[in-house]
Amino acid sequence: MNIAGRPTRTIRPAADGAAVEVIDQTRLPHEVATLRLAGLVEAAAAIRTMVVRGAPLIGVTAAYGIALAMGEDASDAGLARAVATLAATRPTAVNLRWALDRMAAALRELPPGERREAAWRLAGEMAEEDVETCRAIGRHGAVLIGDAHRRTGRAVNVLTHCNAGWLATVDWGTALAPVYAAHDAGVPVHVWVDETRPRNQGAALTAFELGQHGVPHTIVADNAGGHLMQHGRVDLCIVGSDRTTATGDVANKIGTYLKALAARDNGVPFYAALPGSTIDWSLEDGVAQIPIEERDAREVTHITGRGEDGSLVTVGIAAPGSPAANPAFDVTPARLVTGLVTERGIAPASRAGLAALFPEARGA
Repeated sequence: MNIAGRPTRTIRPAADGAAVEVIDQTRLPHEVATLRLAGLVEAAAAIRTMVVRGAPLIGVTAAYGIALAMGEDASDAGLARAVATLAATRPTAVNLRWALDRMAAALRELPPGERREAAWRLAGEMAEEDVETCRAIGRHGAVLIGDAHRRTGRAVNVLTHCNAGWLATVDWGTALAPVYAAHDAGVPVHVWVDETRPRNQGAALTAFELGQHGVPHTIVADNAGGHLMQHGRVDLCIVGSDRTTATGDVANKIGTYLKALAARDNGVPFYAALPGSTIDWSLEDGVAQIPIEERDAREVTHITGRGEDGSLVTVGIAAPGSPAANPAFDVTPARLVTGLVTERGIAPASRAGLAALFPEARGA
């Protein structure tokens, strides 16, 4: 997608072949900065501190992290250490483990002397696969927006939560890929952008990338979604997913469940968009089984923005001394999900629906 009219990806190998370069998403929307990751420690830190975030991008970054690690220590012990280090960074997004398992399985079959080159090659392939997967999600999901436009005869209002655009992937995005595909095809679409406290990924990241691509949008407070739905101002909700169970339960940024409840009460279709790599075929009950990351309480009690002098300033917003909790995700049960938009099409949020699109995983 675009920054200042230039096609841009979130992650790419450095020109010297010794590192990868990523957009530092902690600096957005106030500054577009690139960070160089030159080793395993830097890659793990980038994932843990949310310099890179979003399940698909976390997976690809982890793959490149393994490639960087193979340049430091390509032994069996070095590979095992790299996998363990990266696996410990973020517990909820299943793409992280998926990418690490895929890299480790391929590299264990090779002698140490061949692992570095093979790791870089496979990580690059996974990045390109992510782009094409997200492009396909966009193609399938755009049908929903086109149908809504034909039905209403006006611009389609889509509500989304957090950031599941191209900044959460290598390119295109998941939940926003249908929006970009529809917009680029000339279908009038407008996005209601939840601010998404406590890290404000909607206000900071989703609004930034929609604005860069010229998509009409409006930032709203997280709690405004139900009101908009009650007044007929939302045609459909599309969110992303960090982990989806085999039965269609969806883990996504905290607050997603509340949007699904409001959508159900108001008859608004609610979709989650995700690649097949985000499906955890080993889980049946998302509420009981998906690990929910607890992040630093400071994210709740403080907020960062640009001051009047142009510098970034962090200020406290909570009553001094009050404790705060910060669960980063919640789980939306499949019964509240109209459908799952994947690279292979749109499936009912059920085991049968997903298995029909991914028959190779039936026995998982």
